[in-house]
Amino acid sequence: MSGASMPTPKRRLGDRGEQVAVAYLEQRGYVVIARNWRCRFGEIDLVARDGDQLVFVEVRARHDPYALESITPRKRQRLITLAYSYLMAQDAPPTTDWRIDVIALTVIAGRMVVSDHVIAAIGEEGEQGYG
Repeated sequence: MSGASMPTPKRRLGDRGEQVAVAYLEQRGYVVIARNWRCRFGEIDLVARDGDQLVFVEVRARHDPYALESITPRKRQRLITLAYSYLMAQDAPPTTDWRIDVIALTVIAGRMVVSDHVIAAIGEEGEQGYG
């Protein structure tokens, strides 16, 4: 074998969730510009544009209905740090309008469905700029 390991069931669920979230966002007019953007602080699942606003999207796929509850205060802070890191890495102007959304997906009868899309789920930090 080549050293690449097989994805775990959790990773496969996450990958499928991201695919469903991309389709969901695109149906609503968002333009997905990055998937799985990584830096030293972690990973942003999706980066999209909603009109003039930059949207960082955390995708939570679960077999139970508690996906949103899995966003801990520590995870919230990490998502904010990741958003700032992305903005700086892209040399985005400090006035860039942005937000962090959470899309929760649940597997129901073998089918993954969007159970919730929380717009601006994590603070309003983006409205003040980051410079």
